[in-house]
Amino acid sequence: MDQLSPQLTDFIVDYCNRYKVVPVDTSMIKPDTSLDLDLDIYDIEIDLFLSEFAEYFKIDKSKFSWYKYGYPKGSTRVRMIKALFGYKHPLVKKLTSYCYKPKFRVEVLQQALENRKLL
Repeated sequence: MDQLSPQLTDFIVDYCNRYKVVPVDTSMIKPDTSLDLDLDIYDIEIDLFLSEFAEYFKIDKSKFSWYKYGYPKGSTRVRMIKALFGYKHPLVKKLTSYCYKPKFRVEVLQQALENRKLL
């Protein structure tokens, strides 16, 4: 699953631009991109994102639970590191991944597109 659906990447970019989350381009989105750490979509915004995702792609999310992934709440440490050093440098990404372990990634959304169910 190295290739993502172009519609999925366009949806993510459009969502981030519409809600002014973070500036995102399509080359930035890969299967291992986390929604909370890389795209800063967490807390209540993640629920809004998933609702729009399910509605846009007509995905069944009735059996979805955060129990499997852990609810993304964000991290004060990560926000501070991003504010001080930015987030583009690989060393900063590695440091933030030590502080905060994201589990909900874009590949979960890609699987939902293939299965028509968000699990």
